[in-house]
Amino acid sequence: MVKSRVIVRNRGRLAAIGATALLTAAAFVLPARAETDAKAVVKTYADIALAKYEDSLTTAKALDAAVDALIAKPSAETLNAARDAWKASRIPYQQTEVYRFGNPIVDDWEGRVNAWPLDEGLIDYVDGGYGTESDENSLYTANVIANKKIEIDGKEIDASKLTPEFLSETLQEAGDIEANVATGYHAIEFLLWGQDLNGTGPGAGNRPYTDYDTASCTGGNCDRRAEYLKSASTLLVSDLEEMVGNWKDGGEARKALDGEDAKAGLATILTGMGSLSYGELAGERMKLGLLLHDPEEEHDCFSDNTYISHLYDAVGIRDAYRGSYKRLDGSVVEGPSLANLVKEADPALDTELSGKLDTTVSKMEAIEARAVGGEAYDQQIAEGNAEGNATVQAAIDGLVDQTKSIERAVAALKLDAIAFEGSDSLDAPDKVFQ
Repeated sequence: MVKSRVIVRNRGRLAAIGATALLTAAAFVLPARAETDAKAVVKTYADIALAKYEDSLTTAKALDAAVDALIAKPSAETLNAARDAWKASRIPYQQTEVYRFGNPIVDDWEGRVNAWPLDEGLIDYVDGGYGTESDENSLYTANVIANKKIEIDGKEIDASKLTPEFLSETLQEAGDIEANVATGYHAIEFLLWGQDLNGTGPGAGNRPYTDYDTASCTGGNCDRRAEYLKSASTLLVSDLEEMVGNWKDGGEARKALDGEDAKAGLATILTGMGSLSYGELAGERMKLGLLLHDPEEEHDCFSDNTYISHLYDAVGIRDAYRGSYKRLDGSVVEGPSLANLVKEADPALDTELSGKLDTTVSKMEAIEARAVGGEAYDQQIAEGNAEGNATVQAAIDGLVDQTKSIERAVAALKLDAIAFEGSDSLDAPDKVFQ
């Protein structure tokens, strides 16, 4: 059987906008308008990035510890604990995705930690319905966990040691094929849940804990599966440590922003907001799957955690505008914001954009409510589910609508026009079916 799959991953490096306004007032005196310092707005943006990546690192370390516990003593309890730790790690990380667009250092790195979709047959065993080969990927069913030798670009490769270096340097995007995702959150997700074979019916992946039990091994190669999982978890921690360093004082990401003029920094903020809102989230991650009614286009497809990932992407966009982030420990990182600048330039526009950001988050929360109530995201996008489809479409509409106001903010701040990332799913849906 041959299975073909169109892999769509936009990695545009675009531009955006940001700003801040503060009013000062003394008793019995009319308020005086004080212009917000655009450089201070950019600093707030960078400070929040650091906090979010630090929280992502904290939860990745907790996941790594849970993986150690699973490998040491495989059981239903340790597997579920590792799954819970993976889910917890998605909440802060998804809020960082607004930094990907407009910051090349983040975009170049992102594929190591959050690339999707992936051809999971590269990593481990798959169901027969997955197919045996792909006309786009010779490693479609390489199953490196079961095979100590694989062939890449016509060369035999020693895969006897599934080390972090092997995964990151040899297997990740092997053959220059983006679907060969060997590292990051989604590789770990697959190893914890296995394939979701339920289509648009209820249920997520159901990998048994005995896939890691060398004494009562299911799935074969339990020792190598554990080795792969531990290496992937180790890499996730080290990759996030690298990105934390990039946002510290003197780090490469912060230096890149400091080296720009204030307007360029604001454009970076707005690029992230507009591109994630429109082309990436509304388009490639949501509208495409809804058009096709295809669970394969679900972002966290093995775990049915997609509703959380989409929600916190939307929260991250709002954070970037308001210049405020509540950390895992309950503390708040905040400062002069893009919202302040927009309010200073056009108070009505600030009210409009802020309201639309809240509306989008509420529409995402409606998806979450259905998921918590027992109807997973892949069920909501299923063909024939009119109410579920409408709930997802409402969130897409909110994202598209808020992007229009983000574009207006660019103009209000007198920044050069920004080309936000697009998507055929939104701009030319007929192409999706060609």
